[in-house]
Amino acid sequence: MAVDPKRTAVVLIEYQNDFTSEGGALHGAVQEVMDKTGMLDNTRRLVDAARAAGATVVHAPITFAPGYNEIAEHPYGILKGVVDSIAFVKGEWGAEIVDALAPQQGDIVVEGKRGLDTFATTNLDFILRARGITTIALGGFLTNCCVESTMRTGYEKGYEVITLSDCVAATSEAEHDNAIKFDYPMFSDVMTSEAFTDALKGAPVAAG
Repeated sequence: MAVDPKRTAVVLIEYQNDFTSEGGALHGAVQEVMDKTGMLDNTRRLVDAARAAGATVVHAPITFAPGYNEIAEHPYGILKGVVDSIAFVKGEWGAEIVDALAPQQGDIVVEGKRGLDTFATTNLDFILRARGITTIALGGFLTNCCVESTMRTGYEKGYEVITLSDCVAATSEAEHDNAIKFDYPMFSDVMTSEAFTDALKGAPVAAG
């Protein structure tokens, strides 16, 4: 398949220090899968190619005010883990986007992400439609959580959704592999970063 870069956005979900960087509150939980997939280097190369091709690059960080008053009084599940680890606090180093993928001129940073689905509490849909975007390519954290939630909603909203299999990471290889093998193909075209880059250039590629 070929991908029209002018109608495509690469959506980078939570490439923040608390996940990506040594010393980050949740880095230890995802480091093994990150290292296995090489996701940071893959994403950096892909984003450079996407910008060069004229695609839109969207950053979707998650942040909370100190005290986490935006979250329910008794959080559970994944958001409890965020609170317990004191992650993604607005204004802190851990909430900053990692230097290797720092927003560049022309990129978009969506604000207001407080939960799993990037569409849910941000103006992402408005931004994409205003720019004539019909295809979204997703990378980030976690494979089976925020990336998967955003994928499902993108599918429901009628976007052509691409998931970047080597630009995502989870807290275990089993969860990561399961999502890519069983869930992603139901709601997206699963592609490697290299295949997606080729598709942006108009080369015929196979999904994978």
